[in-house]
Amino acid sequence: MPHRRPPWRHLPMALALSALLNGSVLAAPTAWPEKLLEQLAQIDAQSPGELGVYVKDLHSQRVVAYQADEPWYLASTVKVPIAIAVLQAAMAGTIHLDSPLTLAAEDYVDGAGSSNARPVGSRVAVRTLLEQMIIYSDNTASDRLIRLVGLDAVNQVAQNLAGDQPFFAITTLAGVRRQIYSQWHPNAQQLAGQDFLQIRRASGSRKAAVARQLGLTEADLQPISLDQAYQAYYAGGANSGHLAALAEVLEALVSGRALDAAHTDYLLGLMRQVQTGSRRIRAGLPAATSYAQKTGTQRARACDAGLIERPDTLPVLVVACVRGDLSTARSETSLRQVGEALSRSGLLNATDENNQ
Repeated sequence: MPHRRPPWRHLPMALALSALLNGSVLAAPTAWPEKLLEQLAQIDAQSPGELGVYVKDLHSQRVVAYQADEPWYLASTVKVPIAIAVLQAAMAGTIHLDSPLTLAAEDYVDGAGSSNARPVGSRVAVRTLLEQMIIYSDNTASDRLIRLVGLDAVNQVAQNLAGDQPFFAITTLAGVRRQIYSQWHPNAQQLAGQDFLQIRRASGSRKAAVARQLGLTEADLQPISLDQAYQAYYAGGANSGHLAALAEVLEALVSGRALDAAHTDYLLGLMRQVQTGSRRIRAGLPAATSYAQKTGTQRARACDAGLIERPDTLPVLVVACVRGDLSTARSETSLRQVGEALSRSGLLNATDENNQ
């Protein structure tokens, strides 16, 4: 389905650059950056977790970065470069969005979306998998698309578009599960497809379910908790990056450097339909604000990244992540408060005079 191109797509980028990094003012003081930094610090202080935020006004090119120059686990926001890799292949003519792909047993991963309900051997169009991956954050759709274009291509897209900003290796979603469960036992590297579905559907503890799937007992596994297994996995750095790295990918998308106009509009259209972030940044924005986003959620980690679209000017780019708080609801509250802070700062309705 075609999507209307927003008016800011036809406007030139501003050339002036001034930045605020890590709470330190590096440019002439302006109203909205100072207000935003103060409010972000308050949100962080009130949260039991840690907050990182990167904001860029693509009109004035001004940046506010709060604890953003360190690695953050990006969770399913990495599905944006996966989508770009697929659409670049479509642009090159090596794949077609309406071509059907066969779901193999190896493609299945637990998580949201409808792909897991399809039987092995189902034929699903590339376009349908893209929509499931972006709108519903479908992990099985993601891994099938990665298998289509290759993991090397996905990582090349991320690195090329992130520029000098650190963006660490993206893995399959099945690879995430294997690395986490391998903290308990190395044989978990052999788990695949239906194993992950069986583990998530099992009653009782996750650790007990993993042991059963491996043909072991809990006593055979490392004596660490699920939380500790996740923390050990996060320490490895996979699927992580500086918030500015993901921001660079989003800016490359919206500026037309990642894809041609038709495929850019298509992906942004999917991102406007995302169903997983209604209680995050979007909930703190003014009513009817257009927000093209992608969220990511994992144990003690939550992210929201996207483009807040404004009439007749370029959008505001925001990447925000929370870590260390085991409650998804509390993490979503912090991300909603980031949206509220953006609204209160004056950035979203800044005039050319106070936005330059």
